[in-house]
Amino acid sequence: MPTFAAAKIFRSASRHRLYSTFYKIMDNLAPPKAGARAASSFVFDKAFVNGEWVAASSGKTFEVVNPANGKVIGSVPDMDAADTEKAVQVAYKAFQSWKETTAKERAALLRRWGELVHENKEELAKLLTSEMGKPLAESVGELNYGAGFLELFAEEAKRVEGDIIQTPIKTRRLLVLKQPIGVSGMITPWNFPNAMITRKAGAAIAAGCTVVLKPAEDTPYSALALCDLAKQAGIPAGVLNVVTSSRDNASQVGKVLCKSPLVTKLSFTGSTFVGKLLLEQCASTVKKVSLELGGNAPFIVFPSADVDAAVLGAMGAKFRCSGQTCVCANRFYIHESIYDEFVQKFGATVEKELRMGDGTAPGTTQGPLINKKAVEKIEAQVQDAVGKGAKIVCGGKSTGGNFFEPTVLKGVTDDMRCAKEENFGPIAGVIKFKTEDEVVALANATSSGLAGYFYSRDLGQIWRVAERLETGLVGVNEGVISVPDAPFGGWKESGLGREGGRYGIDEYLEIKYVCMGGL
Repeated sequence: MPTFAAAKIFRSASRHRLYSTFYKIMDNLAPPKAGARAASSFVFDKAFVNGEWVAASSGKTFEVVNPANGKVIGSVPDMDAADTEKAVQVAYKAFQSWKETTAKERAALLRRWGELVHENKEELAKLLTSEMGKPLAESVGELNYGAGFLELFAEEAKRVEGDIIQTPIKTRRLLVLKQPIGVSGMITPWNFPNAMITRKAGAAIAAGCTVVLKPAEDTPYSALALCDLAKQAGIPAGVLNVVTSSRDNASQVGKVLCKSPLVTKLSFTGSTFVGKLLLEQCASTVKKVSLELGGNAPFIVFPSADVDAAVLGAMGAKFRCSGQTCVCANRFYIHESIYDEFVQKFGATVEKELRMGDGTAPGTTQGPLINKKAVEKIEAQVQDAVGKGAKIVCGGKSTGGNFFEPTVLKGVTDDMRCAKEENFGPIAGVIKFKTEDEVVALANATSSGLAGYFYSRDLGQIWRVAERLETGLVGVNEGVISVPDAPFGGWKESGLGREGGRYGIDEYLEIKYVCMGGL
């Protein structure tokens, strides 16, 4: 990925450095090209099936609300099981011809889709911010990230290769083929409503599969905008289908994707609780399943670390997207010899650099949480920690609506809720440790295993800890590590399979052994 900066927003050198790590906005953002559209032209009030905009068969809709101000953006169809079955049938029919296309043909269409995202990214970012709440700068960064997956899988489509195995019998030839798995059901989250779709659907379409996707009920507009651009790029009708539904209908839509015999693959990003339910439902048809579930990421700072660098890394690892990512640092383990220094610098940086507000307002670095329930969860975690002896360094309270102050807590222990539970919000509980063995054991003492971070300048320690952490992703002296080119996925109860990189397309391929005899 290119380097990132945001000099337009942060004036001081320190803020520029922090923002570069924190939001990952591409240098020299190109202005919208001729033909780029206004954000309002991407607000679609219909779902997308078979290349057409369709209503729910019931005629019902549900409202989408801006989490920053509570205003209704619009409404989309509240589709149900019957609507989803129709979409699956469409995708199955489209698969019969789509699987016969060449990798080169699919690559060209994916590349054009990605180009259209880039051409319209500033307006798409406004739409994303309105429904999800993250600052515009972060939204533009997500659009770049999301388009990166389309570019990557356009290339990976042409790299899917089989094999010829040396035969033990002279009259036979042994071949291995890789073929598209079929109709792929997808359920995507609200925190990255563009990039999580391109990461999944880009891989599936590159492999020759068709897609039926249910976006999060909080953020359907970004998904529908991607459908519009996919159609504009020339992706055939029925290859990409998006079924919108409210929370009330989500379970029946998901059940169709899990239990339909025409759907041969399910990919889900969301909570561990829901992921387990979907996995149980997929068992009835023995589907291939990819799950990217919750995390409880440790962030470790060893005594040899550059403390200033660790603080900057902590800012990115904790507070981007207002702490609402599955790979956000959740537990901060700081060596006792540098604990006070780190806490003081971390708290001061949070107070100086972070600004809450509407994501469209200049200077905003922290948008709202997605809803009131998320605020209540964070409030309860802070109250629990303080009640058990933790001290608030900065922040610590809701400021109204869906906003909660970026918060640093010291004196945190592992029995507190903020250390045991995934936060999914802007609170950082800082815990003291003494030895490497102790902190690695603490870091691994969880059923989650998605991401882990640590800072050290001891090369031997870097190798040891990177190998010992029981996580699918490890950031060494880096707080923001996700790129399209690398595999993304967790260990333990944080998921199954991998997305992104050259490994991501394998999730949508079946391996076939062919024995040719009588030669």
